[in-house]
Amino acid sequence: MKKYLSLMRVKHYIKNLLIFLAIIYNGNLLNIHYLKITTISFFSFCLMASAVYVLNDLVDIEKDRKHPTKKKRPIASGAIGIKKAIAFFIILVIGSILIQSFLWIGNILSYERYIQSIIFLFFYLFLNIIYSKYAKNIPIVDIVVLALGFLIRVYYGGVVIGVHISNWLYLTVLSFSLYLVIGKRRGELLYQKNKTREVLKYYTKDFLDKLMYVFLTLTLVFYSLWCSMGYNNIASNDKMIYSILIIIFITLRYSLIVEGDSDGDPVEVLLKDNILIGSILIYAIYMGVILYV
Repeated sequence: MKKYLSLMRVKHYIKNLLIFLAIIYNGNLLNIHYLKITTISFFSFCLMASAVYVLNDLVDIEKDRKHPTKKKRPIASGAIGIKKAIAFFIILVIGSILIQSFLWIGNILSYERYIQSIIFLFFYLFLNIIYSKYAKNIPIVDIVVLALGFLIRVYYGGVVIGVHISNWLYLTVLSFSLYLVIGKRRGELLYQKNKTREVLKYYTKDFLDKLMYVFLTLTLVFYSLWCSMGYNNIASNDKMIYSILIIIFITLRYSLIVEGDSDGDPVEVLLKDNILIGSILIYAIYMGVILYV
């Protein structure tokens, strides 16, 4: 069981919390009906995300076997056979669709929103098939496709509860996603001794550094504009603006870690730094108070 959980990359489910942005910033986190829809949809997306990780490991099996750490992954190490991995991939995809279908069958989700959510799930799968097969070897395209994965999570969370994602939130998430992905590529370029990722030969440290801080700057600008000008149905503009200071601290702390001896993986960076975790908790508490109390 442990090897299958490892194959599913459960700790990476933290990225899927982006699905909750729509319900949080729309002021409906305490609405039981919407919370139920979002939570069930979250688990549905998690299974689809795990299916994508299995697919990626199947495609990269030979490269992973040459990598100092990836060679320990269940498929690359031989702990899970290729046939079993393919069967598990199919099970995860079907499981994801069945969980999402429960919302429609149980009359919790309208047919229109159900179809839209299924389209998002399959679009996420299709996008990652393209990434695994082709896009990850094409410079810039690989970065944009990965960033789109973060955006899909946000829009998927909005679709299931019928909430429009504001333009400022879209721009904030897009810029921050690009910043995170470029930071990961930077870490891979500098700190992976055995560079099995082909696309790294096209990048240089200076180029990635410039891009990182362009998108970090854009993130702070767009977030500031979002706080002061445009988010959904919340009347606390004057108090939202103070959260910018916390966001600045979080991004500076994250940048400090990524600039250090780190491979830039966002999940690893977050989970290994207590100050960063504490800062995010402070942000969550502050936003919870001004939006709901």
